[in-house]
Amino acid sequence: MLSKKIKFLKYKNRNFSINSKKVKKNDIFFAMEGSKQSGNLYSSEALSKGAYKVVTSKNTKNKNYLIVKNVNKFLAEVCSAKYKEKPKNIIAVTGTNGKSSVANFYFQILKNLKINSAAIGTLGIFYKNKVKRTNLTTPDIITIHKELNFLKKNKVDNVCLEASSHGLHQNRLDCINFTAGIFTNFTQDHLDYHKNLKKYLQAKLSLFSSLLKKNSFAVLDTDIPEFSIINKICKKRKIKILSFGSRGNTIKLISHYYFGKKQIIKINFLNKIYNIKLDLIGDFQIKNVLAAILASYLSVKNPDQIINTLSKIKSATGRMQYVGNKKKSAVVVDYAHTPDALKKSLQTLAKQFNKKVDVVFGCGGDRDKGKRYKMGDIADQFASKIYLTNDNPRSENPISIIKQIKKGCSRSKIILDRKMAIKSAINNLNTDSILLIAGKGHENYQIINNQKKYFSDQKVSKFFLK
Repeated sequence: MLSKKIKFLKYKNRNFSINSKKVKKNDIFFAMEGSKQSGNLYSSEALSKGAYKVVTSKNTKNKNYLIVKNVNKFLAEVCSAKYKEKPKNIIAVTGTNGKSSVANFYFQILKNLKINSAAIGTLGIFYKNKVKRTNLTTPDIITIHKELNFLKKNKVDNVCLEASSHGLHQNRLDCINFTAGIFTNFTQDHLDYHKNLKKYLQAKLSLFSSLLKKNSFAVLDTDIPEFSIINKICKKRKIKILSFGSRGNTIKLISHYYFGKKQIIKINFLNKIYNIKLDLIGDFQIKNVLAAILASYLSVKNPDQIINTLSKIKSATGRMQYVGNKKKSAVVVDYAHTPDALKKSLQTLAKQFNKKVDVVFGCGGDRDKGKRYKMGDIADQFASKIYLTNDNPRSENPISIIKQIKKGCSRSKIILDRKMAIKSAINNLNTDSILLIAGKGHENYQIINNQKKYFSDQKVSKFFLK
């Protein structure tokens, strides 16, 4: 049943807006509370442009305003009513690392089985043979409902979308009927926004504690510390659990070993043994693949068919992506931009290739400053040669960021220009080492002094490898 407030908006033939600059005549403007600014500051501008109504949580007697308790939640309800038709299977994946890979692997598996599917997240919206770019890991409330409606109209009934902690905390995924939720892992990130690890974890867990409904599914890794917490939440809320890992109830990982750039695993999937060769770098990609297998199983109830596609899976853009080699020394680009991700990337490359690992990396400006020293310390422990450079300094002083990282790794070489840092690292790469270019992954830009310019780790690396 629609509430009186939703009916009052006469929303069916009106456009919604959360940006006063884009408001057109008869649009409904939602004055959302942002982390830095309130939408209420722009309500007058929206009305001057001809907005039909402004939805706000601020008390006012003006008849042009509709007052609600929580604008974000209300917007999700209105979007759910306006864009009612949505894909049948919508799976959300949350966690600090691995979200893009899981969503992308799910899309690749179903595409190889010739089943219409989509992946939504940091890398964009992948569907059929098309890609739409997005600015956020989890798009805003209006965009997410609109795009899910668009996919349904394009006969896509299977979707895996990334659920960021920001998106969950800001109610961007409310009023979506999820088939399942996946939890990858949990480590430090986004403390500039969430302030502490407890609040950051609570945001992630809200997928299971409030968004998933009774009889939906949770895809969980039994080997992570958070498994017991999520397991309790799911049992209490009657959410069915499909688990993977060493104690998985659906997939048990029996063995794993490296074979050059490839990896070979043996798994027990629903009491049947499978040997699988994967063309992927990094042992943590195994967990991402297992999560994607279980997500795919919810869409395709045929284990054999799913397993047969796995040899064709490629790494997602900028996720442990092999870009070339210099005299048998591999160059790999990875999005690792957190302490845990950088540590895992350095360790897994050393294990897989049995070589030392050189690293090029920096840290983003205007973001969690607490991870800078930690990432420097991790590079100091696990890397051979260290090249500190610009990531996206944004509005911060690049030298200041580098100094904070360098406190953790005094033996590093500073080359602020990222292109020159990559060139130097490739020129000095020895046959007993490989090179990791970390932090930006899929990004094809750099933001310096708040100016955005084109930059691709992959293209720069390939140029110097020639």
